Parts: sequence; structure tokens; C-alpha cells
Amino acid sequence: MIQLITPEYYGEFVHELAEMHRLRYRVFKQRLDWNVEISGDMEIDEFDVLRPVHLLNRSPAGHIQGGVRLLPSTGSTMLRDTFPILLDGQPAPRSWQIWESSRFALDLPPDAPKASGGLAAATYELFAGMIEFGLSIELTEIVTVTDARMERILRRAGWPLRPIGKACPVGNTIAIGGFLEVSTGALERIRKMGRIAGPVLWAPVIRAAA
Repeated sequence: MIQLITPEYYGEFVHELAEMHRLRYRVFKQRLDWNVEISGDMEIDEFDVLRPVHLLNRSPAGHIQGGVRLLPSTGSTMLRDTFPILLDGQPAPRSWQIWESSRFALDLPPDAPKASGGLAAATYELFAGMIEFGLSIELTEIVTVTDARMERILRRAGWPLRPIGKACPVGNTIAIGGFLEVSTGALERIRKMGRIAGPVLWAPVIRAAA
């Protein structure tokens, strides 16, 4: 299941959030060698102080094995403030119906369960959680900045990115900005591809997205 942590509950999930930042350090700094801000064994940036929503994927044993960060596009976003080159001269999205996702990360054991397309079941669970959350607050799209590798994963999962501009070199990767559909149809596709029987988020969100 996916654990949704909203700002008003940060204090109740201090340990889980710390584990998430350590996971991001392992993925983005150690594995991918991105130029990210670190503090000890944690990856933390300026967008983490903007009180984002976090979706965390728990392993069967209970530890955090994945996560994604979500912020409204009406405020500061990575696309607008850090990677405007990916807008290709277009205005950054700014709407209460569009949120930005960032820092999508998974750190899974080699024997982690797989679903369709050779992708990890946990990948589909996080995708489903993003769409369920979006439906619960009446989003129409999620905007994101991602790399070429993740863009391929989204396409294989049946949740293709709709690009805003051209892909560009950013650091040691190729990045692209684009939109992800938030709809019941998109959720059904992800659930089917991921072999997910029902909602992945804890109540009360699941009641809005069931």
C-alpha cells in the first residue's frame, strides 16, 4: 500500500520522512550521480520546505522502498524555477487542477515482484497512488520533469508523458518536461497493467478515487 503524508501530519511521520530522504540520497546521489543537494546521508532540496505532499511505498516488511513528492503548480515548481529551459519558451503551468510531481524514486531488492512490461509492481503502485491522489483533489494533470529512462518507463506502463518541449541535456542526463493524465481511464490502465485489484491509498483518499 501507499502511504500519503500531507503537511499537517509531518510530525507523526518524522522517521518515515527521514527514511525517504535517505532513500533519495541512495537513488539520486549514489546510483544516478545527479548534482543534488545533500545533508549527511539525506537528499534534501529547497522544494522540501514548501510543505509538499509525499506518497511513500512500504515494503511487506514495513520499510520505505519508494516515494514521490507532489506540489501545486500555483506555487514554486522545479519546472518553472529550476528547469525553465524544458518549457521551450512556453509559460509554466499554473493551475489548481495541475500539481507537479518530482523525486520519484524506488530502491528495491533484486527479487522485488514484477508486473506487466517487466516493471516492478511497486512502480505501478506509486503511479496508481499519484492518480488516486489527483482524482481525490480534482486534478486533470500532473506535470513533471523526468529523464529519458523514466519517460520510457511511463510509456511501458501505459501512462505516457505528453511533452511540453524538447528533451535537453541537464547535468549527466537527458531531461524532459511534460504532462501526465489524471483520469479514471488512466487509473484503470495502470491498475490493469500493474495487476492492482483496487485503491492503493489509505482512507479517506481511497473513498474519492475508488
